[in-house]
Amino acid sequence: MDIVPGLAQGKALDILESAPTLNFDTSITGTNSYQETAGSEVVIITAGLFRTPGMTRDELLLANMKIVAEVVGKVVKHSPNCIILMVTNPLDAMTYLAIQTSQFPRNRVIGLSGVLDGARLSIFIAAELKIPVADVSACVLGAHGRNMVVIPRLTTVKGTPLTKLLPQETIDKLVERTILGGREIVDLLKTGSAFYAPSAAVARMAEAVVRDKKEVLPCAALLQGEYGIKDAVIGVPVRLGRKGVEEIIELELTTEEKQLLHDSAEGIKQLIKTMGVG
Repeated sequence: MDIVPGLAQGKALDILESAPTLNFDTSITGTNSYQETAGSEVVIITAGLFRTPGMTRDELLLANMKIVAEVVGKVVKHSPNCIILMVTNPLDAMTYLAIQTSQFPRNRVIGLSGVLDGARLSIFIAAELKIPVADVSACVLGAHGRNMVVIPRLTTVKGTPLTKLLPQETIDKLVERTILGGREIVDLLKTGSAFYAPSAAVARMAEAVVRDKKEVLPCAALLQGEYGIKDAVIGVPVRLGRKGVEEIIELELTTEEKQLLHDSAEGIKQLIKTMGVG
């Protein structure tokens, strides 16, 4: 669904025409009307302005607030029982806004964060060690952006902590590249932002919900006391199933790691305060 006439219809038809080649029978419809989305079980929201070179996620905040509030309002009207997966940046703040606007319980509004960030870190680690990316399990918490919290000791390669495989200097470089992963793509594209990796990440989240997989994935969720954090949306491991977030997994973190997570949450709370919601 898109506000631009013909855009969603054209993309839907293009994807549908790949069905014989890829051997799928899914029905795909493009529309400019929320009425045709009525009764959706899962809604993925990507609506909003994208970043341009030099623009931070935070600068998108006020610009995308109005867009997301309007979209969520219409989604709730036509699909009152859906689960919302948020992609719009700044992700954590927009997920919080979607919860407040929809008035849905927190388990039904989830943000894309760690699945994407973890994928980026995994790719960079695999390239550095010259190993298959499937061997890497990344642990990324916190805000989706500058205040991301990567936990190297819980990031493993076939069960071995990354801290035992690479020097701290190299780990720091990989973490920094992960934090700036979205910006790196924006700077290369000039007129757009990442879409292949984010779409793959949110599709994995959607599949976990639709197929009731009970899969543990790092996602942006509203915390109400978990990790000692209250009233902030932040990336943590969650169990995703038919009801959305069915469990928030609390990892055993060191004092320093907990402080980094709390600092990340404070940054998100400042954005929430700027929005004036809650």
